[in-house]
Amino acid sequence: MKKIVVLTGAGISAESGIKTFRDADGLWEGHNVMEVATFEGFIKNTALVLDFYNQRRRQLLNVKPNTAHFDLVALENNFDVTIITQNVDDLHERAGSTNVLHLHGELLKTRSTFDEKLVYLCNKDILIGDKCEKNSQLRPHIVWFGEAVPMLEKAIDIVAECDILLIIGTSMQVYPAASLVNYIMHNTPIYFIDPKPAIDKDFNNLTIISKTATAGMKDLLVILNKKNLEG
Repeated sequence: MKKIVVLTGAGISAESGIKTFRDADGLWEGHNVMEVATFEGFIKNTALVLDFYNQRRRQLLNVKPNTAHFDLVALENNFDVTIITQNVDDLHERAGSTNVLHLHGELLKTRSTFDEKLVYLCNKDILIGDKCEKNSQLRPHIVWFGEAVPMLEKAIDIVAECDILLIIGTSMQVYPAASLVNYIMHNTPIYFIDPKPAIDKDFNNLTIISKTATAGMKDLLVILNKKNLEG
């Protein structure tokens, strides 16, 4: 069974109604990124940062996976599928995908500010005074700017072994996630779904589908299923 690796970004979740954090002017829901997406910002104004992610979490609990999420699940009938997502939502899992790697953390988890290995499920607001078992304040389980991406090495290993790479709903401008495409084997087929695709056109075997995630996945399923039948 061929291995498909899927890199997903904000575009696939946007069609479920999840706002992309970063606006055209670079602000995150009206906030400077340094205020709400760095550990320094968290220390400076813990209440603001917790509220920012509490609002995102509440929103997540009120949306559902869209057809693009479900179409990725359908691929598991004929392929060995691993999803590497930049998204912090759980929509891939809710749709039924069985192998999902979160590069930038998970909104429905919280972790200790003292020991990053102490991670807990969280589907409610995190408040000042909520502490881990070592009596340290809890924080969102999110990889903030300036922090290491702990799952990056594993993601690189996964991408290096894929037979087909799908890129859906991501600008390919955020590093280090955008660098993953450089680790595929030479001549690995790449399918890039995005209404405004921005990718190096020099990649071999690159197919661009300039559509939204939901529309583009319909086209892609036809292409991949045909290739699968052809062996």
